[in-house]
Amino acid sequence: MSEHIRTELADGVLTVTLNRPDKKNALTQAMYTGLAEAAERARTDDAVRVLLFRAEGDSFCAGNDIQDFISLGSQTQTPSDLPVFRFLKSLADLDKPAVAAARGRAVGVGMTMLLNCDLVVLAEDALLSVPFVNLAIAPEAASSLLLPAVIGHQRAFEMLAFGEAVNGRTALAWGMANRAVPADQVDATAAALAAQVAARAPNSIRKTKRLMRDAEALWDLMQREGEAFVSQMRSPEAMEAFMAFTQKRAPDFSKVG
Repeated sequence: MSEHIRTELADGVLTVTLNRPDKKNALTQAMYTGLAEAAERARTDDAVRVLLFRAEGDSFCAGNDIQDFISLGSQTQTPSDLPVFRFLKSLADLDKPAVAAARGRAVGVGMTMLLNCDLVVLAEDALLSVPFVNLAIAPEAASSLLLPAVIGHQRAFEMLAFGEAVNGRTALAWGMANRAVPADQVDATAAALAAQVAARAPNSIRKTKRLMRDAEALWDLMQREGEAFVSQMRSPEAMEAFMAFTQKRAPDFSKVG
């Protein structure tokens, strides 16, 4: 498992900690492998009743590590062969409760992970964004379905098209979270919720979650999103967006289409 993913099992709660605070917990492919292993363990290990995602530092997750991300564009693997999609499949397949505790920034996959969780605790001043179009790529983690299902088509389209952040209070009001609390209370609040769920009848909870979501349909959508994502990664639009990012300028899409 990646040194930047830490796990601990106690009282039925498997806590998975993103541990790369110096990089705002930006995810590498090695970290995706670690996350996938943790989610797969949560599904198959009877000792695990709840999966809890949290992070060290002042941000939950800044999205994909940009250098690691850019390198994907030159790879010839199909989406399902990449560690990131192994993690996404593990989220789709997970039929045990997932809880998330997020402070600071939750960007891209850092936010779409939250959409795949059952209980979400945010800092009131957390900032959530999905800047996929800003990078000329496509949504992932079934967010093209889950985000509009939660907040409505118009709000979701605006978030996806413009990439602007919403804070924790707004996210709570829009239905994206269960609690919005001061930043120093996020971990304790999420841990308390996870403990409450872990104390419930495990098979009843598991069957309830299965009935509430269609894992096969979610994975099918994730794969279709992945095809669009990878196609865009290799496009002139994305090349311009990544070049602009590294040069710290606004992208110019006037000559691509």
